[in-house]
Order: sequence, then structure tokens, then C-alpha cells
Amino acid sequence: MFGRIGPMELILILVIALVIFGPKKLPEIGKAIGTAIKEFKKHTSSVSESIEDAVNAPDEAPKIQDAAKGKDADPKKKG
Repeated sequence: MFGRIGPMELILILVIALVIFGPKKLPEIGKAIGTAIKEFKKHTSSVSESIEDAVNAPDEAPKIQDAAKGKDADPKKKG
């Protein structure tokens, strides 16, 4: 029922948006939505890169956990 939006539904949505917001506000709204999507994609990719780095570097995990507990991260370094 809601799986696909055809061209007639899209035209109807655009006409309703035009009536509600007016012709002067639509470009501003479109730009704001585009900027929000761009920022969301950028942050999503940075989070996925951080997760991949954490998964690909398992030898770093004990150092991070020790540092979080307040222990010396590298037992070879004393002093």
C-alpha cells in the first residue's frame, strides 16, 4: 500500500508543499534538508570508520580499557 510513490503522488506532495510554504520558502527548505542529509551522511561515515578502526585493531582494546580504568596503558613505560 505505501511501498511505492508514483509520479502523481509526488506531484500531489509538491503541490501541497507549495500551498503550505509558498514559493519563496521552498528553496530554503530544500537547501536545509539537503544540508541536513549531507551532515547526517558525514557523521554516519565517521562513526562507521571509528567502529571499523576499533574492530580492526583488537590489540589496542586492552590499552584503551586500562587507560579508562586509570592504569598505565603501556606496562613497559614506568616513570
